[in-house]
Amino acid sequence: MSTIPAFQSGLSGIQSGIQSLNKNAAKIASADALQSGAGITEALINLNSDKLQVQASAKVIEASNAAIGSILDIKT
Repeated sequence: MSTIPAFQSGLSGIQSGIQSLNKNAAKIASADALQSGAGITEALINLNSDKLQVQASAKVIEASNAAIGSILDIKT
């Protein structure tokens, strides 16, 4: 693994997004949420936010890897 701060930040963002996604999915699946529509609506909105967080964090990792690749190309 790389110790580049951008890479670590991206990885942390992905992990955080997935944890939140799992929490919100559990809220949607729970029997209590099915009886109150407000809880489901909030959880669905949060699921979309979690998805966007994971996508943005993945782009940070891609950019970090591209930068490292460019640096390695320059040095060789």
